[in-house]
Amino acid sequence: MSSGTSRISTIGSNSNSNSNSAGAGAPAGAVLASDAAACASRSYEVQQLAARVAACVDHADAVLAQLVRVELQGWQSPAGRAYRTSVSLQAAALARSRTALQEAVAAVLRHAQNVAVSPGRPGY
Repeated sequence: MSSGTSRISTIGSNSNSNSNSAGAGAPAGAVLASDAAACASRSYEVQQLAARVAACVDHADAVLAQLVRVELQGWQSPAGRAYRTSVSLQAAALARSRTALQEAVAAVLRHAQNVAVSPGRPGY
């Protein structure tokens, strides 16, 4: 966990130091090589975030598969049927969350593309 904290503070300090995208000798609106490199780095970091969210989708798929196996068991007792109903409700909620995660992956990837093509804007 400590590496994530230091990474966040590093990202914050980099975005603060690059807030002035045009150097003293560069015309207004000019894209400096350092700005382009910073945007590429930010885009890569956002792509990594998308990959982590996609891994969450994969994990949700695995859990859903396990829940389906539980649902398919032949529960005969009233308590068993109630448990299967509860598992079904949880599976439905997880399926909705999985869909939201898939949409989040797409949104994060779009953001990574926007970061890569808009070097004039500081930060994310």
